Amino acid sequence: MFISYQRSGHDVPAWVRNHFHPRLTEVLDNNLYRDVKVFLDDQIPTGANWPGQLRSALLRTRVLVPVCSPKYFKDEWCLAEWHSMAKREELAGDGHPRQLIYPVIFCDSWNFPDYASERRMRDLHKWSQPFEHYQATPEYIGFNEQIGQIAKELEELIELAPDWRADWPVLTPAPEPPKRARMPRF
Repeated sequence: MFISYQRSGHDVPAWVRNHFHPRLTEVLDNNLYRDVKVFLDDQIPTGANWPGQLRSALLRTRVLVPVCSPKYFKDEWCLAEWHSMAKREELAGDGHPRQLIYPVIFCDSWNFPDYASERRMRDLHKWSQPFEHYQATPEYIGFNEQIGQIAKELEELIELAPDWRADWPVLTPAPEPPKRARMPRF
């Protein structure tokens, strides 16, 4: 499984790292008979080839879990991850697309593009508190219950996902052009 999220800003990355990823990983690991591998970009070691590592992880993932916010759909890496899995859904479906994208809403679903709004999403905006101390609040129990339901649905999707193929499409954004050299002032 691959958690896709907007990496800029503070709230979304903090929520994913502090709450969503660890709790989801723990619940899936408790419920499944096999080891669960949930990819999060913070697992990429320093100095590693970032695009290559993302590409490899996406190629091997069975289900994409995008954490949706308006800026998610403006981020070229997030879009590449989404569209890679959408293409795989088409290819694996034999006329009946398989569900390989399980979107969760972090905030404001009014500004999502039509192709995203057409999908049924799990709305977690009530529980989108990025702060670590959120785990000590009564509301966290509701968040934990939501994670339990999500894990149950993801377990089914993971089991139904198509077998791995080396030719699964993986889109990546074009590399950025080099920055202009600054001329020294004399």
